[in-house]
Formats: sequence, C-alpha cells, structure tokens
Amino acid sequence: MTEKTEKLLSPLRTRAWSERWLTRAFGAAVAAVAYLVCIPWDLRNRVQSPGSTHETTPVTGVGVILLAVALLLLAAYFGHRDDLAWPLVLIAGPPITLMYISLRSHPGPPDGFTGAWPLAWAFFSLVIAAGVLVAATVGRAFRQQGEESVEGVLQR
Repeated sequence: MTEKTEKLLSPLRTRAWSERWLTRAFGAAVAAVAYLVCIPWDLRNRVQSPGSTHETTPVTGVGVILLAVALLLLAAYFGHRDDLAWPLVLIAGPPITLMYISLRSHPGPPDGFTGAWPLAWAFFSLVIAAGVLVAATVGRAFRQQGEESVEGVLQR
C-alpha cells in the first residue's frame, strides 16, 4: 500500500488526535450536506395545479436513492476506519436530526394526519440507523487481520 492510501484507510485510533477528530467532523459534515442536497428542505405537499386534487412533493425517488448510496458509502468507510458506534453518530446522526427539524418546523396538512410525523420520523430514523450499522459492519469486515485490537496481547 502506498503511504497516501495507508493514511486514508488506516484505523483512526492510530492517527493523531487532531486528524482523528477532523476526519470525524468532515464525515458528519458530508452526511449533513448529502441530506440537504438530496432531500429538499420544504417537505410540504403542493397541489399540481389550482383546483387539482393531486398533490406533489419535492422529494424524489432519485434523491432518496442518492442519499442512501452516499450514507452507505460513508458508513462503510467509517466502519472500516473507526469503532462501530461512530458511524451511527457521525453518519446517521446529521440526517436524522435534519429530518426531525424539517418535519417539526412544517405543520402538516389539515387532513387529520398532523400528528403522524413523529411516527414517520421514528420509522425513517430506524431505517437510516439500521442501514448505516449494516454498512459499517460490512466495512469493518474488510479490515486486515493485523488491524484488529491487540490490547492485552502485547501486555505481559
């Protein structure tokens, strides 16, 4: 492995404190930006044309798929480089928080389902967290055998 590749793929626990936390902050920022780019902030439904009974929303299937791919790739990368809990905090945390703020800040339509957003948020939070955890576990499986923790083995 080249020095650059080794630096990008080595476990974060072997890196300097500042590099470790800058990498984690960058990952969280990328996850937040991916959510903001792929999922429009205004999630309220709109009528297609005046007098129409059909509503449209700016959330598209392509945006959701792109967000899922971005989060899964980030989770696999951080799962490979860091402890298993960090991808949940760094990669799943920002989109879940932004989704909560978005759903909480926009009142729902007056159709009787205004109180259903907490259930939608909880469901999608669970889906995001589960996907991130699975991707991080897959990324962790690609660690080299020598990269696993050797604490206690080296102690006499």
